[in-house]
Amino acid sequence: MSIERICTRNAKEVGNKMNIEIVQKKICERYGSEFFPPSDYDKVGISQNVKNGTRPLNGMRINPEHNTSGWYIWGGEILSKDPDFFLPLHYSHVGAWENLLVPYLGLAPGWRFLITETYEDVWFDGDNLLR
Repeated sequence: MSIERICTRNAKEVGNKMNIEIVQKKICERYGSEFFPPSDYDKVGISQNVKNGTRPLNGMRINPEHNTSGWYIWGGEILSKDPDFFLPLHYSHVGAWENLLVPYLGLAPGWRFLITETYEDVWFDGDNLLR
């Protein structure tokens, strides 16, 4: 199955909490990650350009602390060093910003992804756990 069909199917299946969990578990299984979903009230760090449709979509998960998920998500090819680049957003609202992201957010700390509607790259980056 093509990456485009996988991403499109994943985005369409993300309609309720039960379906979200099923889709996230499939992504984790495909890449060998532990299933480690955030709670609805955990915050992600997300850049405004994600909501504006910038591609590719990047995600990097570090170890969660306090009420955070450990996820940092941004659009585009450049990760800004601006301290205001990432906005706090509850995990439960990520799908309203960009539904294509939701299937990947069950990946455990240390995992990263780079996706578009037609491309998917997911890998483990243990260096992220040191941050």
